[in-house]
Amino acid sequence: MDTVLRQIGELLIKSIPTIISVLVLWTAYTFLVHNKLRQVLAQRHALTEGAIERAQQEIAIAEKRTAEYEQQVREARSQIYKAQQASRQRVMDERNAALAESRQNAGEMVKKARTALEADTVGAKAGLEQQANVLADQVIATILKPASAAGGR
Repeated sequence: MDTVLRQIGELLIKSIPTIISVLVLWTAYTFLVHNKLRQVLAQRHALTEGAIERAQQEIAIAEKRTAEYEQQVREARSQIYKAQQASRQRVMDERNAALAESRQNAGEMVKKARTALEADTVGAKAGLEQQANVLADQVIATILKPASAAGGR
């Protein structure tokens, strides 16, 4: 057992330079590589997360602008519809006014035509009566003429 312990002691003494080398390498790795690697990874992570956050902010802004644009489009459509309705109403009012004026003019023309027709009828009746009187006088004269010529012979 004594030899085993002695051999272990010798092994430990011989491994001291290796242990020191490993500790130096580990310390050098920690200071030179590991800390820098952590910084680079943290920076990369921050940049990645920052880019994601900026992208999410840009998406939110784009969605807000899209909603505003859609609202403006709806308002514009509503205004266009109202303008079309007003235009249609104005055209209908103008058409109705023109129709009412045409009806009034037609009514006045009918009244004038009736008045003129009545005047023509009265004139025609008077003319016919006068012609009838003239014809009656001619008929009477024709009938009486042979009788007066026979009585005078």
